[in-house]
Amino acid sequence: MFMSSAYAQTVTGAAGNPGLASLMQYAPLALIVVVFYFLLIRPQQKQQKELKGKLGALKRGDKVVTAGGIVGLVKKTAEGATEIDVEIAPNVTVSIVRSTITTVLSSAPAEKS
Repeated sequence: MFMSSAYAQTVTGAAGNPGLASLMQYAPLALIVVVFYFLLIRPQQKQQKELKGKLGALKRGDKVVTAGGIVGLVKKTAEGATEIDVEIAPNVTVSIVRSTITTVLSSAPAEKS
């Protein structure tokens, strides 16, 4: 008596193409992934590559910061060695693992020959 027939509109009736409608449903998610890649992931990878290059080129006299926040001067390093000697205070030299260095603050001044 008070009930009338309700007709639901199908996906094909609303957009005309069911494949396009389902594709448009995921477009915002794909856009978010692209934005995250260019704003977060890509710059971080570039920064890690740059730090890896600096760690490979460490030499005596470079000022470095470790993951623990200790600032010191590189006193002894060997090519391919995992440990380097860093002076953290006058006459206090510690041996640290190369991978714990987070920042190379300054390079040693170029030696005149």
